[in-house]
Amino acid sequence: MKIPATIVTGFLGAGKTTLIRHLLQNAQGRRIALIVNEFGDLGVDGGILKGCGIENCSDDDVVELSNGCICCTVADDFVPTMEALLARATPPDHIVIETSGLALPQPLLRAFAWPGLKTRVTVDGVVTVLDGPAVAAGTFAADTEAVDRQRAADDGLDHETPLSELYADQVACADMIVVNKTDLMEDAAALVARLRGEARPGVQVVPASHGALPVEVLLGRAQGAEDDIAARHEVHHHHHHHDDEDDHHEDDHHHDHGHDAFESFVVETGEVADPAAFAGKLSGVIRDHDILRLKGFASVAGKPMRLTVQAVGPRVDHYFDRPLGDDPRGARLVVIGQAGLDRAAIAAALA
Repeated sequence: MKIPATIVTGFLGAGKTTLIRHLLQNAQGRRIALIVNEFGDLGVDGGILKGCGIENCSDDDVVELSNGCICCTVADDFVPTMEALLARATPPDHIVIETSGLALPQPLLRAFAWPGLKTRVTVDGVVTVLDGPAVAAGTFAADTEAVDRQRAADDGLDHETPLSELYADQVACADMIVVNKTDLMEDAAALVARLRGEARPGVQVVPASHGALPVEVLLGRAQGAEDDIAARHEVHHHHHHHDDEDDHHEDDHHHDHGHDAFESFVVETGEVADPAAFAGKLSGVIRDHDILRLKGFASVAGKPMRLTVQAVGPRVDHYFDRPLGDDPRGARLVVIGQAGLDRAAIAAALA
């Protein structure tokens, strides 16, 4: 089994660090390895790090966090960092990589084709975090001067590239676009709708506040993005990836009220007659009701095996995983989406 890796990209101040910190604090027992440019960016309390004052860590250190997560910096090169993580006695369940705010995700995706990585890791998905109010205003970043300073300090970047092109690259590569800071917007829905039109088909665009997204919405997307780089067009190819500091300017207070924006519920139905037809029906219900994730198990008429169903957006995967044993026959599906789902209509459509 390949270990899934999620790439989180977005401009300085968009909220990548806040989103990742929320993810670590709500990891639900997953061992998550986090690759960041600098420990200091995390803004984690010293107490979260086991016996490690962040300042004293050398760049190539891998630090165990008290919640079972692992943290390491991209010291010299991404590939050795990944290989060191994979060589650990207990490899992580999931790897999260926070890119520099000016880095293009596409070259990082290509690094996953490296011989030492290709057979062991897969890109679960690319998550692009946007500053909602800034994008709506056409500036792409709340503090464009800070982004320009970051760019001027980086020898590896082409200073001529407009922010709009860097932004377009980040959007073109995304499997999920998180429109952050919607609590500061009058009409977030209009921007979300516009971005859905600009993104590739099947890309989910999700509003968020303070980067608070359920872990099961962010992780487990199984996109295999490294095998589909051609679909993620780059607007330009003028500069190479270069690590630099990131996200020092964003609001670092921890808020948990973002979870109110999402809900999940269980729908129980009868047995499935035909798995392929059932998957087609699910896909239609997901589209009609803008469901983010759907997962569960079902029995199939006349079959002794349990059918597992996983959907990320309109893509539905289904397979038999084990004998049903004593499990009751029928289907039990967990539906996850933004608050306000029409539960009755969804249940009726699935029945």
